[in-house]
Amino acid sequence: MPALSFDDIAYAMEHTVVVHEPDRLIDTFGTTNFQFHLLTEPMDSVGVVRVREGRMEAERPKILRPEGYDDLLFEGFGEQAKTFAEWFRQHGNIAFFQYGFHFAKRGFTEELVHSPIEEVRDRIAGEIRSSGDPSRALICGVDDSWEVSLIKFTMETIARSLRINAFDFKRRGLL
Repeated sequence: MPALSFDDIAYAMEHTVVVHEPDRLIDTFGTTNFQFHLLTEPMDSVGVVRVREGRMEAERPKILRPEGYDDLLFEGFGEQAKTFAEWFRQHGNIAFFQYGFHFAKRGFTEELVHSPIEEVRDRIAGEIRSSGDPSRALICGVDDSWEVSLIKFTMETIARSLRINAFDFKRRGLL
């Protein structure tokens, strides 16, 4: 797969939608697991949806100093994540991303479904709601830069978790 440009990353960030967020947040002092369903439409097919499923682990947050941006690790993500990390170094909001996480993809599967994306999205969203599993997420993203779509999900999860994680760190005297 060819390397992504900054424009490709910006496009994926803008066009990725987290349809269903997990109910749980990232644990401040432990590892957190999330299950994801990532839906994309291949550019060369009509009425086809690529469904990627897997598990992500967010290790316990650590306080990240400005010199620590080299610690951004995306295990198993490949070249797209390296380009994204460079893009983030140049465009990231330092006040937003105060500590780093190590993310890893696990239990990954991929299949093509011959149905409209709305139908697949609604079916999976219903399954997630009825399962009651607080760790499941549903994301609609961009096929050629799907890993960036997954990284956007992780960034949004960090944003949702940041306040409680900062509170926990302050309560223990670590900030």
